[in-house]
Amino acid sequence: MKLHDLKPAEGGGVKSKKRLGRGIGSGLGKTSGRGHKGQNARSGGGVRPGFEGGQMPLFRRLPKRGFTNIFKKEYDVINVSSLNVFEDGAEVTPEILKEMGIVKNNKDGIKILGNGNLESKITVKAHSFSKSAVEKIESAGGRAEVI
Repeated sequence: MKLHDLKPAEGGGVKSKKRLGRGIGSGLGKTSGRGHKGQNARSGGGVRPGFEGGQMPLFRRLPKRGFTNIFKKEYDVINVSSLNVFEDGAEVTPEILKEMGIVKNNKDGIKILGNGNLESKITVKAHSFSKSAVEKIESAGGRAEVI
């Protein structure tokens, strides 16, 4: 199928554009569906999202809660099962994981979690490990090294 083969669904699928200001008979002439005068009738008129006509807006009426810790470390998370693509004796580093596309975006480091099973005997270098991940890597005969 190519772009020139595309057709709208039967029984509709294409709605005609609203043609404003095309005479009284069109139903959208003169004021073009904007009514008479007022803020929304003007060009450039209207109000910002969340504006409630001067009433205290909802986002200001609600209480503030919590805070954002600016020192929080956010890790890219990988499970042990996704390390099965490596052969025995391989050394797995964050750079290799990024090259292979296992890790998408490099945040504050990589954390290995213990979901799944590991069949290969590998050395894994990462910024953080869960206890179960370390157990599974070592039980497979590999090593877990914290960078």
